Amino acid sequence: MGVSLLSTFTSLVNVPSLTISTTPTIRCPSNAVVIRCNKMDTDVPGENVLRRREVLKCFGASVGMELLASSGSFVEMASAADLIQRRQRSEFQSSIRQTLSAAIKGKPELIPYILTLALNDAITYDKATKSGGPNGSIRLSSEISRPENNGLSAALNLIEEAKQEIDSYSKGGPISFADLIPFAGQSAVKATFLASAIRKCGGNIEKGSILYSAYGSSGQWGLFDRQFGRTDSQEPDPEGRVPQWGKATVQEMKDKFSSIGLGPRQLAVMSAFLGPDQAATEALLATDPDITPWVQKYQRSRETVSQTDYEVS
Repeated sequence: MGVSLLSTFTSLVNVPSLTISTTPTIRCPSNAVVIRCNKMDTDVPGENVLRRREVLKCFGASVGMELLASSGSFVEMASAADLIQRRQRSEFQSSIRQTLSAAIKGKPELIPYILTLALNDAITYDKATKSGGPNGSIRLSSEISRPENNGLSAALNLIEEAKQEIDSYSKGGPISFADLIPFAGQSAVKATFLASAIRKCGGNIEKGSILYSAYGSSGQWGLFDRQFGRTDSQEPDPEGRVPQWGKATVQEMKDKFSSIGLGPRQLAVMSAFLGPDQAATEALLATDPDITPWVQKYQRSRETVSQTDYEVS
């Protein structure tokens, strides 16, 4: 920002003799904005001298006018910078998804374990202490080795390999596991949606892709974008916050989901996150009267062409 003080007050450059004519007012040029400085009578006979306080008032007002006049360009510059930043962020996230999608496509058998990994990293959140949550702590050896995370190491290895590639083209430094693990979960979920569409097209990949593009739900993926930029925890989350899903009772699952503000509906729709066999998990959940309606709702939805209810939820 440049404020030209001399151009604003060309008449004030010669400071030693600040006098004005006997006309009622004097005009001080300020980029087509007129500031009137009132004449002040002094006790010097025959002269009208501009008092110092009035000079400062005139000076300050002119500077303020220049700032107001130039504020529009600053708003435009800020808006342009914001748009550029958003575009770069969007392009980077798109590249992340492409890298993860390619990695998952190469090892589709790891999809259920990626989903459980993402869930177990996030569900350590404790409302009372506001600790835990999706902070990447599951990558630490002392946490990934816990019983509830048994069998998830291969999924973590896939994410670590993808991270190396992502870091190689990242212009803003390494991506955190706290960001990457939820992104991997997102990519895994989308992969299940696409696979379902391909099955409904008799295994034809091209037709299945068209079907998913036409009817597949984009979900609320914007949530990931808004939360992008989290830092990794350097300490493992406290033990005992994640059930062993394969051994937990339905009530234990309900209690855990309830502790983080989720209910029977969310438990039903996330059945694919609770173990490698979604059908077996849903059969168990359906024994609970609170969850049964939701399990049935999403099973019916998955039988439709678009799976809208299931995919959106």
